[in-house]
Amino acid sequence: MAVIPAGRYLMGATPGEEERESLADEFRGRSEPQHGVTLRRFSIGRLEVTRGEYRAFVEATGRPGGGCFVWARTRFEPDPLASWRNPGYAQDDAHPVTCVSWEDATAYTAWLGRRTGRNYRLPTEAEWEYAARAGTGTVRFWGDDARLSCEYANGADAAAAAQIPGAEDWPTAACDDRHAYTAPAGSYRPNAFGLHDMQGNVEEWTQDCWNANYAATPRDGSAATAGDCSQRAVRGGSWEDGPVGLRVAYRVGSPASVRVHRRGFRVAAD
Repeated sequence: MAVIPAGRYLMGATPGEEERESLADEFRGRSEPQHGVTLRRFSIGRLEVTRGEYRAFVEATGRPGGGCFVWARTRFEPDPLASWRNPGYAQDDAHPVTCVSWEDATAYTAWLGRRTGRNYRLPTEAEWEYAARAGTGTVRFWGDDARLSCEYANGADAAAAAQIPGAEDWPTAACDDRHAYTAPAGSYRPNAFGLHDMQGNVEEWTQDCWNANYAATPRDGSAATAGDCSQRAVRGGSWEDGPVGLRVAYRVGSPASVRVHRRGFRVAAD
């Protein structure tokens, strides 16, 4: 865990960012309006929760985990045989766990809290973005230049285009990050808070109920508890995302029960 100092920052996409980055029209406006947020000190995992860590939870609790959305050459579709043990590509226990739902991730944090006596939880959206920015106000924590992404993040790139069936048509970064699918947690350069993989590798669940924009979200760093709580906010992009999805402000919503082969989480604590 890294201790993140209290502070204030501007949350959301910078003015004109979505147009400059050529974000598809149907995704625009989700990270607006940009607004000030003041946060208390908190802790967050330096790494995404790994498959080995999640394995310990499953072995202790017997939690089931079958069925996951996967890429099937031309589209996403549910695979009843896919799971965190077999997301459709090779992993070992050093890789971030994927094919976990928001419900799975929340159950993991509760189990970890019972085991350690500490109040672990998922980060709020505001905490996640503050931690990801690490004091910066640029499109990505390393700056605005997407061409530098392969030093800092595992996204869709030359390796993905060469190795993933159908990925030759994806929007990819003009570089090679050496991993087509997930990379071992912590493989890329950290941000100024010492956090790895805040962009890329696997996208990450947060606590918040989904809202289509920031018009009514909290300004104190707490989680949004109003909105569509059957869906939860997902942040950070993944190995499947091109440069536009590896922006700090990028966000999507997803049903809390859904498992996807590019999605995982990291833990936080007060």
